[in-house]
Amino acid sequence: MTALVPLSKSPPTTTLLDARQRVLRDVRVSLTDRCNLRCAYCMPQHAFGDQHRFLPGDRVLSFDEIVALTRSFADLGVRKIKLTGGEPLARPGVPELVRMLRATAPEVEINLISNGVLLAPLAVALREAGLDRLTVSLDSLRPDRFAAIAGRAGQLDSVLAGIEAARAAGFRPLKINMVVMRDRNDDEVEAMAVRFRHPDTILRFIEYMDVGTLNGWRPADVVPAAEILARLHRVADLVPIDSAYRGETARRYRYADGSGEIGFIASVSQPFCGDCSRLRLSADGKLFTCLFAKDGFDIRAVLRNGGPVAARQAIAALWGQRRDQYSVERTGAPANEKIEMFYIGG
Repeated sequence: MTALVPLSKSPPTTTLLDARQRVLRDVRVSLTDRCNLRCAYCMPQHAFGDQHRFLPGDRVLSFDEIVALTRSFADLGVRKIKLTGGEPLARPGVPELVRMLRATAPEVEINLISNGVLLAPLAVALREAGLDRLTVSLDSLRPDRFAAIAGRAGQLDSVLAGIEAARAAGFRPLKINMVVMRDRNDDEVEAMAVRFRHPDTILRFIEYMDVGTLNGWRPADVVPAAEILARLHRVADLVPIDSAYRGETARRYRYADGSGEIGFIASVSQPFCGDCSRLRLSADGKLFTCLFAKDGFDIRAVLRNGGPVAARQAIAALWGQRRDQYSVERTGAPANEKIEMFYIGG
């Protein structure tokens, strides 16, 4: 049976619990599997070259379908939607989708995560459409190293321009995510902290995770969050911050002088499966209950055949049966056959 219990705040009036008593709070919505970069940890060039075939347009959820599913999520207690990809801005019309979502589910916080390459000319339109928060992924400040990690040269300036455009458009706080990999970019941790030390900026360091099966992940490539924090403590006075809500993935710190915030997403060394509140929707309409899942549930078929009510019932049933806790059970070696990160947005 799916458990519904009262929340302490209204709205929502109910919240959905899985088999481990974890609440459904937020959903990542992939707008496209297409991406203009080939990041080594997500969509490595050797596996996704120029001949790679992305989803055809008729298999991708329409904006109307995304809006309908978002309304169903909101009715089940979801209060955060993060638009992702692939690269979400590679899909035309994202500001219009944000406008549609804002009108349909005004109680839901709408976020977007981007690699930043296409962001600068769209930042104002996204803000005016009602986008609440924005995160930019950036793994190096060195052009040569950025090109090596991202699989594309000449794009770092576009990303930095996108960050500045987002700030100017009013996205505050602006989040910057850095995936840290040993002997690839871990020597830039301090430089990133200096560059993005700002009262309106949150810099997050993400442990390199074994998402998918094609990125060559090894435990030795992981730089634990505790190691990064120790290095930062040598150059800055950092104070812990309490979690803003149950299920928050980042462990947060602020500079003692109020000049910014640092966060750590430590899925490998400090798993947070026990409070995971996230569901993922792929661009072709499949629901995944874990980032490390193998298979998804075809909610698009339910929506098209049975409408929003049937979709809402199916979502509730799927979440009620959820027992995933991959990071807790990780054995130290990557499991076989996991969905690739670009397909469900990380």
